[in-house]
Amino acid sequence: MGPRTRLIVNADDLGLHPSLDAGILRAHRDGIVTSATLLSMGPSAAEAVGRAKAEGLPVGVHLALSTRLPCAAPADSVRTVAPGGRLRGSWADFAKAWLTGRVRREELERELTAQLSRARELGAEVDHLDGHQHLHLLPGVRSVVEGIAAREALPLRWPDALPRAEWLRAPGPALKTTVLAVLARTAPRARPGVRRVSAGGVFEAGRLDEPALLAVLDALPAGDFELGCHPGEGAPHVPEDPAWRYGWDAELAALTSPRVKAKLAERNIALASYGALG
Repeated sequence: MGPRTRLIVNADDLGLHPSLDAGILRAHRDGIVTSATLLSMGPSAAEAVGRAKAEGLPVGVHLALSTRLPCAAPADSVRTVAPGGRLRGSWADFAKAWLTGRVRREELERELTAQLSRARELGAEVDHLDGHQHLHLLPGVRSVVEGIAAREALPLRWPDALPRAEWLRAPGPALKTTVLAVLARTAPRARPGVRRVSAGGVFEAGRLDEPALLAVLDALPAGDFELGCHPGEGAPHVPEDPAWRYGWDAELAALTSPRVKAKLAERNIALASYGALG
């Protein structure tokens, strides 16, 4: 038997909204999702952790610095990270504040550590870390997150995808994904004790319909990969980010598609979780 391909299919934003939680859990129960990452301060996080445990869905922590979520640390101890007790509205808002020196490093570490602790308090058996909107790729933020990952002996999701021409159809997301792709590719080596897991196709998020997913699976070589996704049911209004619009239903349909399951079998791709990869 030749080299094999193993694929983690990780759904982001567990705990942000009941409709998203329902889509993630259905994509696990009826589809190919093998892992999810929790926004531990999300409005539905407590219930989502319980349901994930009941359904055997492994959970990591989606370390957040944006999307107006409440802070996990005491508000007066993280004022530069969460002005007024809430994180900044967008990835660009945080990046600008961080890169202009308005966020204190020690407060950043305090908040992210508190989010991990909160997830465990809710009952999550955390098996990996990653960054909401991939803000852990920012210079300086990266070293803080890698420090937490090393201390906790947790693998760290590391998106690794190059920009493509079709991203230009949506200039705002295209700018974000291009910047983050360059940061991911040019980052220094991980510090000792940190295992970065590269994420094939992670920047398909929001556009992972059935044709896109089939194309990703067809292109996977032998090795271990992780694919990020955002399934959901309906078109929820997310108060923490009212302008947010994703193809939640299309991603759910793709992740539960019989054609996608058949493609996995055809390519002999084994589904896995972070814990299964060791």
